[in-house]
Amino acid sequence: MANRTPARNASSAVLQVRDLHVYYGQSHALQGVDLTLEAGVHAVVGRNGMGKTTLCNTIMGLLPARRGSIRFLGEELIGQPPYKIASKGVGYTPQGRRLWPSLTVDEHLRLSDTGGGAWTIERIYDTFPRLAERQRNGGAQLSGGEQQMLAISRALLQDPRLLVLDEPTEGLAPVIVDQVEELLVRLTEESDVAILLIEQNISVATSIAKDVAIMVNGKISRVMPAAQLANDRALQERLLGVGRHSHEDVDLPAWEPAAEVPQAQPEAQEPAEELAKPPSPSLVYVPPTRWSAARWSEGGEAAPTDTPVSRPPERVRPFDTKPEPLFKEPLTPLESLVGGDVYVVGTFDTKGAELSYIRDCITAQGLRVRTVDLSTSGKPSSADVPPHLVAPYHKGGSSAVFDTDRGTAVRAMADAFENWITRQRGIGGIISAAGSGGTALATPAMRRLPIGMPKVMISTVASGDVGQYVGPSDIMMMYSVTDVQGLNKISRQVLANGANAVVGMVKRAAADKIARDKIPAKPGLGLTMFGVTTRAVQQVTAQLDDLYDCQVFHATGVGGRSMEKLADSGLLSAVMDLTTTEICDMMCGGVFAATEDRFGAIIRTRIPYVGSLGAMDMVNFGARNTVPEKFKDRVFVEHNPQVTLMRTTASENAKMGDWIASRLNEMTGPVRFLIPEGGVSALDAPGQAFHDPAADKALFDALTARFQEGGNRRLIRVPHNINDPAFARAAVEALEEINPMKRNARYAAV
Repeated sequence: MANRTPARNASSAVLQVRDLHVYYGQSHALQGVDLTLEAGVHAVVGRNGMGKTTLCNTIMGLLPARRGSIRFLGEELIGQPPYKIASKGVGYTPQGRRLWPSLTVDEHLRLSDTGGGAWTIERIYDTFPRLAERQRNGGAQLSGGEQQMLAISRALLQDPRLLVLDEPTEGLAPVIVDQVEELLVRLTEESDVAILLIEQNISVATSIAKDVAIMVNGKISRVMPAAQLANDRALQERLLGVGRHSHEDVDLPAWEPAAEVPQAQPEAQEPAEELAKPPSPSLVYVPPTRWSAARWSEGGEAAPTDTPVSRPPERVRPFDTKPEPLFKEPLTPLESLVGGDVYVVGTFDTKGAELSYIRDCITAQGLRVRTVDLSTSGKPSSADVPPHLVAPYHKGGSSAVFDTDRGTAVRAMADAFENWITRQRGIGGIISAAGSGGTALATPAMRRLPIGMPKVMISTVASGDVGQYVGPSDIMMMYSVTDVQGLNKISRQVLANGANAVVGMVKRAAADKIARDKIPAKPGLGLTMFGVTTRAVQQVTAQLDDLYDCQVFHATGVGGRSMEKLADSGLLSAVMDLTTTEICDMMCGGVFAATEDRFGAIIRTRIPYVGSLGAMDMVNFGARNTVPEKFKDRVFVEHNPQVTLMRTTASENAKMGDWIASRLNEMTGPVRFLIPEGGVSALDAPGQAFHDPAADKALFDALTARFQEGGNRRLIRVPHNINDPAFARAAVEALEEINPMKRNARYAAV
């Protein structure tokens, strides 16, 4: 392979940006940016809308510069197309990671590997062992940290001298942020790659970089040593908006008129009743931007004023804010969402004959049908709901769907359809027929519909691994046998079977609803269980069966997600989450991993929650020969020939305890979290293989140190093993405390 790196003289910096000006229409985004990166890591920090991503895109040639210079190893990049800039040795990991959900880790790397460079796929796997363990997993099956590793690896395979990273830790859990931070430190130590790091996380930026550039209103306001910024909290608040106002600013809708600035009043003179009131949405502090500079002094304080000053709506630049959807109806209530119409959805421009055949099969049996076209080609549509009525539900509007390349358009239409479907009424069931692309279009919206609503996906990919399409939902995947392309003897029979299946489910659901309405229903209680916590859950359900409809979920990764899906759907009244073992697999690379949204449904719905640390002493793998080599000296139990359990260590437990506490602290509903001091599983008891009091203590202590008690959130220590009857009684009492139920004869056990 030819050497892509330009010749470099001794005085040339890796990257030099001089007097760079970039515009969006008439809006001046970058205003004379100057930046030099000699070697190592140089961080650029700043609040949202300051121009950081615009700087990245301009370096890569994705945006035109009106004036200025960008030199890489002494060679001018302005005016060169992105592919040439990349070929010269500039790698880019954009914000959001941009992975293909259906491609495996190995396929991502092979697609990016140009061959002959210093970075090879083997070197990637050596540098990032977690990717080697996950090489057969699809992009959508990876955790946020693993996705970021893959995105960086994809850029490294281009053998770059400069790596531009835009917000690599955005949206990641604190523990995963630490992993990405360690990854970047190791990368700079073990290779000659220079890194331009765009980051809002001040801790990450200052711990990795030697110098930090602060971007304000499209300019680099100053460059300073990272250590100085890290140690000066007041400076962070003044320059970056970090502090008591920073969180308020993030949620301000960009399309609303700018808020008024009130005159500050001494807090000591405020009556207690006034302090308890929520702040007025029109009277908040707004940190300065280039559009409000006249309202603020250089010192960062509000300009003095006798009374709040009103001002006209500020002009909003498209790159400063996330676009709002054109239609902003609230989500349809569950009782209105469910109805009797069958939705036939898909790409009618390419699958029109097949989808119309399904429609005719359903209408012939007396059900109403609504057809929805998800095409992105822009062709005229005869469907009841054409594409141009779905596309505006994307957060970027219709242009995000139709004015892009095919891959981006399909993802955007899937997002739009997901937002659209949750705002409809009277859905009895949904069915689609497609290849891999159409399956990826339809199934995200199906997953958003309530559990129990009929969902049928006839697909060419239904005979393989369908976990990425089904997720925690109850989608019925049906293999098409032949391609979904034209009607023939085989395809007619398969499509008719799918149509008959959804008809039967919809009709039966209507009849069952009539019968159910005559019988008082118990409130739903979601419980999580593993083999080693079975006794605990059995004892709890025995005490609660007459009060609740106890729904037990096997904690295998998808089990926890399914339980939280029910909570999000409003089908659970409370949760008894005794078995949180999926977090171990998420943190340590096991096969039953949770996602980083674990506990998210409880945070969102605020339903009563009782939790514990069941089976937090183990990580699950397949057969013994599938366990990664790095774990060879650990303690194992072969549960059966296909399942191997590995004991967690004290250091792993400390990280997991800290992460769990951080999620519990986000819950605003009633919470009781129980610590079983006598052991977290049947294997974590005296004389058993995983009994390790020191490891348990690290877990308990880390959780206790981070946990914020107060209000209706409490931590309860129980001096028993999780499977002891005394622990079950404590769990039941905790649930009764936060969700009292009168024992009713209607629910009495028979």
